[in-house]
Amino acid sequence: MFPVWMEALGRPEVIWQGIDLPIHDDPANYRAVVQHIRREPLALGALVTTHKIDLLEACQALFDDFDPYARIIGEVSSIAKDNGQLVGRATDPVAGGLSLDGILGAGYFARTGGEVLLLGAGGSAAALSLHLLQKEQSGDRPRRVVVVNRSPERLERLARMVERFPTDIYFEYIQNSDPARNDEILTGLPAGSLVVNATGMGKDTPGSPVTGRSPFPLNGIAWELNYRGELDFLQQANVQQSARQLRVEDGWAYFIHGWAQVISHVLHVEIDPPLLARLAQLAATVR
Repeated sequence: MFPVWMEALGRPEVIWQGIDLPIHDDPANYRAVVQHIRREPLALGALVTTHKIDLLEACQALFDDFDPYARIIGEVSSIAKDNGQLVGRATDPVAGGLSLDGILGAGYFARTGGEVLLLGAGGSAAALSLHLLQKEQSGDRPRRVVVVNRSPERLERLARMVERFPTDIYFEYIQNSDPARNDEILTGLPAGSLVVNATGMGKDTPGSPVTGRSPFPLNGIAWELNYRGELDFLQQANVQQSARQLRVEDGWAYFIHGWAQVISHVLHVEIDPPLLARLAQLAATVR
């Protein structure tokens, strides 16, 4: 997809080079990557996936500036150079918010009475929580958001962010790594609820945060944030799609919005809605 997009943007000389690091890698390795980007004139920037929180914690002193979202949710998903400065941005609140709005439409929670279950408390879960916290219309805010994560540190981090915002949304935090317990939480949701796999399971690590044996919410939405990999959660939801009148979404739109945000930042190019639609069309041809 990348070279097709660069042709469309008139930047065919720009290439994409992946750097793979283990999950929760040694902070020194994150610093080495960021120092390389900062030092090398032909390294224009980066999209960061999986390591967004860990990278910021390890490399904060190496950046000259951050956008407000990066400071609020404590992650970097886009690295760019601007007038000699290295700038970190968190693009997930915008990319995830646009994707979520496209899935739900206006007034979804007022229409359905549904709640939200976020399986995972990393960067994507924080971004979606922030987007819901900033919704002005009450009908666009759920009554309750349940966040489940295996480690308490990420839950505490997310809770600290939520506490900074006055809200009528009740956030519930549950530390758990047992899919059977997640099944119990799933079955306690009202009809119309949104269930999000924000764990990375099915892409970065094998499996799913649920067993697939418990019912998804009737008339609800199952959103798999991943768009590639085994996608076990997506397959589990598809099995129940007809019986539970379930809407099943993958992470493709999120992927497109995320890359567009980062490319706009790194290459200093405006990507307006018509251009975004064109890029999405081009991406679909090579998916």
